[in-house]
Amino acid sequence: MASLQSGSAGALAGQVTIPESQTKRVEFTRQSASLPFGQAVPLDSISGPTYVTGQLLVQQVAYVLSDKIFSYSPETFDLDVAVKDWAAQQDNNIHGYATSVLPLQTRTGAGAFALGYIFSKDFDLSKRHIPQTLLAPSLTLRHLRSALDQLSLLYGVASPFVAHVAAIDYAAGSGLVSDYGSALQTAEELGLALVSSASAYESQHMALLATLMAKIVPTLHVYDGVRTSRETLRVIDALSRTGVAAIFDKLSQSVDNLNTRLDSPGKVFELLQAFNGELGTEYEPFEYVGHESPDAVFVVFGSVEAQLAKQVVPKLVAGGAKIGVVNVRIYRPFIEEAFIKALPTSVQRIDVLGQVANDAAVSDGSIQSALYSDVLTAVAFSSKWTSTPAVADVKYAASQILTPSAVAAIMSKSVTKAATEAKFSLPHLDTVEQYTFWDTDNSPALLAPTVVGHLLSQDYNSNIYLGESHDNLIQGGVVRTDVRSSHKAIDAPYSAEEADIVVVGDEKLLKDFAISPTVKDGGKLLLRLSNFKEEEAEKRIPQSVREDIFKRNLALYVLDTGLSPAFEADNDTARLLVELSFLKLAKPDMSQDTLSQLSESDGNQVKLQECVDAIEKCLKQIEISESWAEGLSGLPSEDAKTLNANSFVPFDKEETEPELQLSSWDAAAKGLLFKEAYSTNVNLRPDQSVQTYTVHVKENRRLTPTTYDRNIFHIEFDLGNSGLTYKIGEALGIHAENDPEMVLDFIESYGLQAGDLVQVPSREDSAVVETRTVYQTMTQNIDIFGKPPKRFYEQLAEYATDDLEKKKLASLGAQEGAEEFKRRSEVDTVTFADILEEFKSARPSFPELVRLVGPLKRREYSIASAQAVSPNAVALMIVVVDWVDTLGRTRYGQATRYLSRLPVGAAVTVSVKPSVMKLPTRDDAPLIMAGLGTGLAPFRAFVQYRAMQKAQGKEIGDILLYLGSRHQREEYLYGEEWEAYLDAGVITLLGAAFSRDQPHKIYIQDRMRQTMNDIVSAYIKKEGSFYLCGPTWPVPDVTDVLKEAIAAEAKSSSRKVDPKKEIDRLKEDGRYVLEVY
Repeated sequence: MASLQSGSAGALAGQVTIPESQTKRVEFTRQSASLPFGQAVPLDSISGPTYVTGQLLVQQVAYVLSDKIFSYSPETFDLDVAVKDWAAQQDNNIHGYATSVLPLQTRTGAGAFALGYIFSKDFDLSKRHIPQTLLAPSLTLRHLRSALDQLSLLYGVASPFVAHVAAIDYAAGSGLVSDYGSALQTAEELGLALVSSASAYESQHMALLATLMAKIVPTLHVYDGVRTSRETLRVIDALSRTGVAAIFDKLSQSVDNLNTRLDSPGKVFELLQAFNGELGTEYEPFEYVGHESPDAVFVVFGSVEAQLAKQVVPKLVAGGAKIGVVNVRIYRPFIEEAFIKALPTSVQRIDVLGQVANDAAVSDGSIQSALYSDVLTAVAFSSKWTSTPAVADVKYAASQILTPSAVAAIMSKSVTKAATEAKFSLPHLDTVEQYTFWDTDNSPALLAPTVVGHLLSQDYNSNIYLGESHDNLIQGGVVRTDVRSSHKAIDAPYSAEEADIVVVGDEKLLKDFAISPTVKDGGKLLLRLSNFKEEEAEKRIPQSVREDIFKRNLALYVLDTGLSPAFEADNDTARLLVELSFLKLAKPDMSQDTLSQLSESDGNQVKLQECVDAIEKCLKQIEISESWAEGLSGLPSEDAKTLNANSFVPFDKEETEPELQLSSWDAAAKGLLFKEAYSTNVNLRPDQSVQTYTVHVKENRRLTPTTYDRNIFHIEFDLGNSGLTYKIGEALGIHAENDPEMVLDFIESYGLQAGDLVQVPSREDSAVVETRTVYQTMTQNIDIFGKPPKRFYEQLAEYATDDLEKKKLASLGAQEGAEEFKRRSEVDTVTFADILEEFKSARPSFPELVRLVGPLKRREYSIASAQAVSPNAVALMIVVVDWVDTLGRTRYGQATRYLSRLPVGAAVTVSVKPSVMKLPTRDDAPLIMAGLGTGLAPFRAFVQYRAMQKAQGKEIGDILLYLGSRHQREEYLYGEEWEAYLDAGVITLLGAAFSRDQPHKIYIQDRMRQTMNDIVSAYIKKEGSFYLCGPTWPVPDVTDVLKEAIAAEAKSSSRKVDPKKEIDRLKEDGRYVLEVY
């Protein structure tokens, strides 16, 4: 035996006894980052205290309980890596056979295979009670929509169906984002149940609950797919296969025995109570945390959102804030009684932290988050408060990186209008050891943090957390890995902001990323610098890093692997040196047994001995020079940034991205002549993801006087042979174009040629390259005259050649420029084009500009015609959006201006969007309609259709139309038509409210209250349907009128009725319909 003696090897020497014969190479490999420490896990080993990931627990429940698993996992997402391994091993599920795992492609028509299996005439009916499971990211839901819709309609004869949906999408410029909007919208529109996991600890329980809920209604289980579900952590009470089976079998019987008179929300609530009773948990549909008597309450949905809110709110409360937070666990069915019960009676304001697609949607006042409308409706209908709390939609983009500081800033700004400190530390992290590793993805030490984490996990008294992020767009691929060690279980769904030790494997990363600020004050920074000389420190370490080290008293260490050529050439040795250097700083008293385990998983013991001997020479602490304080600015490097996670795996260096370039007509001609060779497709608006049609303007006339300050106009399109069909109440999507004159002016000012061809990636699929002219791209593809998000300033700064402009742009993209950015965005309403004109030294190439500027979005407007009446036409009523900016320029909404200026005969690209506005199934059912301004549009279609039915001799119900605007002379929209329909007996009652035509204002709720008897007759006695279209503000007042009508009718007939519950029932029956904005 050869023993390492203390001496040159320092603290690590003398701790390992090595058999001289043991020189066999041992290599640590990793199968997938979605598995604990990257290692495959046998199905039967998941039980009790064990290291797992949230992904692994979801897959365990899916495999154990399912007949088949239909997987739509993209190759690098690894949503099915464990179930495929268990299926290959022929592990049995609880039904006695191996679950079939079917990997499928995400494309149009996805889901048809699963539907075909479930409803096949050859389906084994003895398996009808066994759940069928789908694994997918949220980005596939739009392709699965048709199949899920069919399944929902036929669910009474289907097997239980559950979809475990990882909230992941890819946003251009933002990378991987946790997209919850797709799941929320799909559940709402298709009538699916939706339950969310708030953390990886809950993922097994929520996956099991969702599978049980699937016995009642088709169910989506959504969880964060970007970070929390992929982080390695220890779960103390993980259920084994046997445990999952026992709970599922017992609670399945409970579901079967539920009261059949209960509706779906009632059954789900009863199931949740039984679930809690069986597991000893306290899950609720809506869970409140915070002040006992808060003034303001936030409503959140999502894994990271829920955990951060639960951690941030108590600290803010301890500081005197009277706030609370409600986490939405079960979004559908939305159990309104449980939601209202969760809200304290003291609340005066409710802020919905609602996720929307991007920064443009945050700025767009016409776009609401999916959660907001549910909260608004529930609160508006509730009689819990004498003064109904205000409800606000506090939107955030799916791409926003949420940290304790970010969430605290959102809450503080919303409640107190004051900012919190830049770093918002949470007390539960005070005793947690945090370590961060930075490296390029082709580094020999790439797996060092995983090996270290696995090594530290051998200590039973510690809970180890390991998560990594990849940015494949910088330095050919960069990886950040966070390792946390805690004696208590914690939830920290965000990157370490105050690490004890930060290890940097490549010095180039110090210039690209703001790394040193993530070290806590007095912490340690370990740099791997080959062939390092102390006199070269100021050359090799950026000034901003040196200043930060001096200012915050950081200890600087350098690992020089260039002292021996053998170290540089041997990847295993290089990795061992990084691991040993870290351990010497983090665990100087590490035991002999633990260090011996390192050799077992990483190399061989002889090589370990060589590295232990070399550490004392290779690892040095650097003395901090007083000169590093000279010119102390306290500002980070202008070029430094945070890591933008855009992949789950290292960058494939062999793949080549298509070169984007300005081209010529001969290149386009080759593509058109030799389509197969050049993979060319010719499509109508290939940049659009929806079915589009070309229609032509038939009529475009202004409805308000030219002297009036609001331009409301009627526009009608000739459908020709486009094939477009629409239903009453649906909306028309307008794929508007930018103003040609403004486009040509920009092209000239930017030095471009309008006719040059440019190869640009498709909006919907970046792998597809389109060839378009510069003019076409500017007119139809990119929102160059739209509102730029903060990220644009940050990105544009990289192209500025003027130092002052570079600093100004960087400031506007950082927190320090938040106030000026807000002024520019909300007051000055600057556009992308304005910014490029202002900062003339920042000139990205045109293909790069296309990447930086967001795409044009379609705008949707309610259709004001019935196709049964006008088979070859579709009409809209629109108000032009305009305002005067701070420079005195008249600005316009892009789509409304485009439409208002279209001449007769102009071609327009359109699409159709379904709507909740639908006529009752009974022709004789009364209609009670309330529309404000352009909100009258769908009611014109309703009345047209009912007039046609009356002309055909059919019996139609009463029509009560209430309309509201400011002045009768200027805004009596379609007034002559309404009067004609009234005279013809189609409209029974016309209640017009012109708010400013008399000293006291009159609104539609006033006209409704004046005709209460007519409403009672039409709505209650004759079982009519009520519709409201327009802005949100009249919803509570109009609802109060309807409640009064319900109460009045009940009193006259000596019945006892709860008006609020009656409104809820009417809403479920489709007889109370809102389309508000």
